[in-house]
Amino acid sequence: VGGVKAGRATKHKPELILNGFTTRLGLRVSRAFTALFPQDPEFTGRKVVTFHCQRDYVFVRQHRYIFPEEKKGTKARLQEIGPRFTLKLKSLQTGTFDSTRAEYEWIHRKENETSKRKFFL
Repeated sequence: VGGVKAGRATKHKPELILNGFTTRLGLRVSRAFTALFPQDPEFTGRKVVTFHCQRDYVFVRQHRYIFPEEKKGTKARLQEIGPRFTLKLKSLQTGTFDSTRAEYEWIHRKENETSKRKFFL
């Protein structure tokens, strides 16, 4: 897209970065994201998945970190390998998924949006 080179994804298990989940609900959601991935990352793959929470949106990005060969001992740079997407939490359900007899921990409601400075995640 626009001349930007995207890297190739590998089959390695990624490291996880969870950023900005500060509230009680945010910590609960971050634990759910953590459960989606294996807990033994393969560091040789240099693959990173980032979940960044900002203003009640969760931005998901995948990167590979690359060590420049010409500059040994310098900082690594990130290469996006995609896909990238943004999530907004609509509800959090207790237990397993059951749409008929669901018990919800949290539901997003329009009347909760009284202030542009209050965030739930």
